[in-house]
Amino acid sequence: MKLLMEALTKFTCGLVLVGLLIFLPAGTIFYTYGWLLVGLLFIPMLIAGFVMLARSPELLKKRLDAKEKQGTQKSVVAVSGVMFIAGFVVAGLDYRFGWSSMPIWVIITASELFLFAYALYAEVMRENAYLSRTIKVEEGQTVVDTGLYGIVRHPMYMATILLFLMIPIVLGSWYALIAFAFYPAIIIVRLKDEEDLLTRELPGYAEYKKKVKYRIIPFIW
Repeated sequence: MKLLMEALTKFTCGLVLVGLLIFLPAGTIFYTYGWLLVGLLFIPMLIAGFVMLARSPELLKKRLDAKEKQGTQKSVVAVSGVMFIAGFVVAGLDYRFGWSSMPIWVIITASELFLFAYALYAEVMRENAYLSRTIKVEEGQTVVDTGLYGIVRHPMYMATILLFLMIPIVLGSWYALIAFAFYPAIIIVRLKDEEDLLTRELPGYAEYKKKVKYRIIPFIW
């Protein structure tokens, strides 16, 4: 029950915060694409939360812990927060003042890619029981090299990059895309710092890097 209440509290706070960041700058609650994003983002999140609560409460507990302890990762989280705030606010202002327009088919395609990225994210969580939101090595942790982890070393980051780059397009804002375009660079900094830690502290990770050469994008990087 304590875990359920913590999860619902964080979910509600996230929902309210995103809603305020989108609809206040838009100057109206009748921002259709804003509601589209809210639905695409939070309905699967709610479903995934209840599934984890029922099947893997320890994983849910890890996903709720977002307090980074390392300096580099704290900076990455802070910069990511600024990027998200800027992106949502710009999208709302773009809608309010009509700075840009986007074809409906582009928004529909972005919505489909968003859900596809969510599905990839869910598969990663199913494969990796050690998947926490903070960078650390747990006692007894082993290298996961099956499924998506046999294709790229960081399938979670692959999924989140696609997911977050679709957000401004779902919102119908080319200008907001400028803010979210910084996300891959932020992830690269986080990823390299994480790999240094895993190579030092996780047995078998150095060999895994030789086996799976690509970090995020298959056959490219």
